[in-house]
Parts: sequence; C-alpha cells; structure tokens
Amino acid sequence: MHRILIAILAVLTLIPVAGRAQDLQTILQLHTEEVENPGRRSVGVVIEDLIAARLPAVPVFLTHWQDREIVLNAEDGQFYALVDEDGDTATIRNLDTGDESEVAGDSLTEVRPNGGVRREIAAALVRFQLSDENPANRRAALDAIARRPDADQIAPLTASIEDEQDAAIRADKDRLLNILTARYGETTEARVEAIERLGGSITSDARAALSQILEAEDRVSAEAPDGNIAQVYTPGDQISRTEAYGRLVDAELAPAPVSGGAIRDALIANIDGGMVLDIPVELLDTDAQRRAAYDRLAQAGRVPPFVTQDRIDAALDSHSFYAVYEEEDAAVTDAARATLRSVETQVSLNQTADLALDAISLASIYFLAAIGLAITFGVMGVINMAHGEFIMMGAYTGYVVQQIVPDYTWSLIIALPLAFVVAGAAGIAMERLIIRHLYHRPLETLLATFGVSIALQQLAKNIFGTQARPLTSPDWLSGQMVINELVSISYIRIAIFVLAGLFLALLLFILKRTRLGLEVRAVTQNPGMAASMGIDPDRINMATFGLGSGIAGIAGVAIGLYAQVTSEMGANYIVQSFMTVVVGGVGNVWGTLAGASLIGVLQKGIESLNPSNTLAAQTYMILFIIIFIQFRPRGIVALKGRAAGA
Repeated sequence: MHRILIAILAVLTLIPVAGRAQDLQTILQLHTEEVENPGRRSVGVVIEDLIAARLPAVPVFLTHWQDREIVLNAEDGQFYALVDEDGDTATIRNLDTGDESEVAGDSLTEVRPNGGVRREIAAALVRFQLSDENPANRRAALDAIARRPDADQIAPLTASIEDEQDAAIRADKDRLLNILTARYGETTEARVEAIERLGGSITSDARAALSQILEAEDRVSAEAPDGNIAQVYTPGDQISRTEAYGRLVDAELAPAPVSGGAIRDALIANIDGGMVLDIPVELLDTDAQRRAAYDRLAQAGRVPPFVTQDRIDAALDSHSFYAVYEEEDAAVTDAARATLRSVETQVSLNQTADLALDAISLASIYFLAAIGLAITFGVMGVINMAHGEFIMMGAYTGYVVQQIVPDYTWSLIIALPLAFVVAGAAGIAMERLIIRHLYHRPLETLLATFGVSIALQQLAKNIFGTQARPLTSPDWLSGQMVINELVSISYIRIAIFVLAGLFLALLLFILKRTRLGLEVRAVTQNPGMAASMGIDPDRINMATFGLGSGIAGIAGVAIGLYAQVTSEMGANYIVQSFMTVVVGGVGNVWGTLAGASLIGVLQKGIESLNPSNTLAAQTYMILFIIIFIQFRPRGIVALKGRAAGA
C-alpha cells in the first residue's frame, strides 16, 4: 500500500504545475522565492508556469508585478496587489477574486523587480495581450512590439496569428511578423522571404525596418575594402577631397592641416624677447608673414610642418574610403535594398495620388466659389468685386441656422437652400439698385461693386463681430477616409466634391434643357437678337445675377465647414474665382471646371515643392496664369460664335 501511495505521489510531481493549479495563488506559492526576489534568469520559470496556466488573473498579476505593486503578506504568506497605504494600515486586493481587505502595514513586504525583470514581465504581458478577447488590447500589444522589437517576440506573435479573427489585426500581425523575421530570423532564407513579403507594404514601420537592415558605417582604411560593402567612395566624386581628407584626420591616419588659429597659437608660444626666432613680433602683421614665420619654426622642428597638397594627394591615393553594412549577410542586404527600392516607388505613387486628391479637392472648392461668378461675368460682362461677400453671406447664414437648429445634419439641410435664397436675394437687390444703371461701364461697375464689398464686410463685422464663428459639420462628415498610411481625404472635402459635381450637373441641365437656359444662352450669344425674338434681357440679367449670387451663398456654406467664417473670408476666394473664370474661359461652365482643375493642380503642385510657403506658391501660380493668358487670352474653353468676338 505504501508503495502504491509513493508511486502516485511520484506521478503527481511529474504533472505540470498548470495542470494541477486551480488558481493563481497556488502557482505563486510554488515560486515564492522567485516572485519575492526575482532575477532575470530565475523569473523565466515563473513566467512560463503562469503562461501555461492560462488563468484570467495572470495578466492582472503580471501588470501589478511590473508596476511594483505586489506585496507579500506575512500573516498568510500569500501575494496581493497593493491598493493603498494609510498610516499603519494598508488596503490589499486578492489576485484571484479581486476582493479588497485591510491589513496591518508592517505585515507587508513589497516585491520590487529590477529593470531587467520588468522587461521580461512586459514581454510576457504582450504574449497575453496578443490573444486577448478585446481587439484594443491586441492592437496595444502590437504597438508595444513595434516600439521595442525583439527576437523573442517572433514565437508568440506567430502563435497568435492562427486564431486571429479580425482581418485588419491579422494583416498587422502578419506585417509585424515579417518585420521581426526580416531583422531577427534564424536563417538567411527566412529573413530574405520575410523581406520580400514586405515589398507590398508602404507603412512607415516596414520602411524603417528595411532601412535599419541597410544601415551602414563609413570607414577608411589603408587596406582594400573589407566586409559587406555598401558603397565605395572615390574622393572628388562621391565625396569631396576635403571631406575625404577630413575622415583621414578623424581616424588619425593623417595629420590635420594647420589652421590660422594654430599658426597664431604656435607663434605666441615661441615668442622670446619680442622675437619669433629672429623675426620681430611687430613685423608679423600679415597672414603671409605669419605663415612664413610658422614655416621657419617647422623647419627648426618646433611645430608640425604644413600639410602640402602633394601630401594630401598621396594620403588620399593610399587609402580606401567605403561604407560597410552593419548587417553582415550580403543576401539579406541585397534583398532589403531591392525591396526598399520597390517600396519607395510605391510610396512615390501613393504620394502622387494623395497630392492628386488634394488638388481635386481644392479644384472643387474653387469651382463652387467661381461658378456663380462665371455665370454673371459670362452672361452680363459684370466685374462683380462683391462676389466674395456673397460667399461670406452664405457662410454666416449657415452659422445662424446652427444657432437655431442644434442638430447639425438638419441645420446643414436647411442652411444650403436658405443660403441660396439669402445670397440670391442680395444679388438681385444689388443688380436692381446698382448694376443695372452701370451696364457697359466696366470701370464704374468695378468701383461700385468694390464699394458694396467693403460695406458688406463692415456690416458683417457690426452684426457678428470680428471673431471667427464656427460652422460645425455633422458627425458623419467628421474624420477622414483613410486609404492607406499615405493617402487620405477628409469627408468634408469629399462632400464638397460631390456638391460641386451636383451643381455642375444641375447647371448643365438648366442651361441645356430649360427655357431659362435657352434664354440665358441667347442673351450671352447676342443680346440684341435675343431681344428681337421676344426675350427680355433685363429680366434675364436679373435672374442670372440672382442665380450666380445664390450659388455663391451655397459655396459659402460648404467652404465654412472647414474654413473659418469671418467677415473677410470672401476676399480669400475672389482672386482665385476671377482667375478660374478667366483661365477656364468666360461664360462657359466647362471652362470654369477646366480653370478650377488647372489652378487646383497647379497650386498643390507648387506647394508640394515648398509646403511651408503657401504665399510663394500663390505668387508663382499667378505668374504662370499671366503667362498662360498671353498665349491663350480666351481661356482653355473659348466661346464660339458671335459671343467670342463680343
């Protein structure tokens, strides 16, 4: 019987701890000494048993252990999480149940792992988090690995991929595994395969990993280049001869050239009785004389001689200048170099795509701002300097509506048609009261509308003040659509682009399919003939001006969603609006679209060359447009027929 009991006990001792442990405390009691006084070598045994147990309380314990919040209670010999200390008492939490209790403070001994142990604990926590049920915790684990990559993280990351259900997180795990394998893989084949799999990834961490593999150190040697050579430098070609000789001096392979300061110090050190050798000090008042005196000191062996050009040339010819990869495996660096070249090409293409999206977005804004001006300017020939204030009027209409209707979606739905009505009515009023009396007098019209512009700005300041007013977009327009790490566009700009497309379709429908459009085109082509056919040009001018002003009001609401709403906001778009109309072709909707596209692409292209100086970009853009108009004065899409000669 005794032999049977002994055999049973022997078998039980061979069963893994995790198989017998029913709670966390049981495992900790088996490793009391290692937990209380952990070392970097001994802590691995505790962590492996904790991981094998797969208990929910394990990551909680590891977190407290890492943060030095674990205490050993002398009363029962168990480990707890320290919650709070207040005088002679302390509040502790049971690691298995989470129950809190108060004990005497002097019965607790703090467990304080050192930095090395805490790093081991952190790595173990990441292994738990990689398989956590909460996606946020899994992403946090990936972020932790990316911040501090290590070869030991390859195995747990690999094990977690198979059970990953979230496609996006799985893709991130695959990419991160390739990054780790590329840097720390056990075999050349595994590393090369991982590097090649990174060829389709343009993320910054993948590019950084490839760049780290290709890190090189500049060297200079009297022997032939040795090691995994990254590049061989020829003095006077890849590097200047001056820089090459400087590297020799830094490596103590050649003497440093004698500087002016060294000459002065040497002469001062060798003054004896007012003389340097047999030269009076008062004669050493020019560079040539000081160099001659220094040369005599060198001949006397008192100072180092000058480094002649022949000596420099000889030193450069007798040494090799090159860079050596820190990675010794040439196959790995070859693969990394080829993959990085491919990735950089993809990065350039994506950056171009992102720039194109920005240009299209800006073009849609310019189109919305200019289309109303294109109608009035093209049909009526009126240079309306107050067009920007109609944009401002629409933006303030949106702001007022939002103060009354707090729901931003409904306020936007209400503001768009209301801005059209308000700005359109203001435009009709200005046409009836001022512009109708100034037809065929462009200078007077320009001055009159400029005065109206100033008056409307001041009126807006009196009503709304000088402080910028917010025009808040609905939640469904907040944020941005992210295509990848390099290409994204805000939802507001997408909405403006869609709005510009809708207005383009609506205007084409009105101009091509309605009686009003037919009459507008008739007045545009030949006002006199249109009047003889029974069309009232006066009525058409009023309706056209109201339509153009109303569209400017809607543009103001759209622009106000991402720009500051101020009394001067219209002035920011009046110049671009006129440029858009003139470059595109006066009186033509397609011309306005073409002009907006050209200006948008041109401005974004110039800004990409110097992103910090948008003023310079606008200056260059205006110069380009001036030159463009010299060669194509009627714009991109010129009117045909009699209007072209009007």
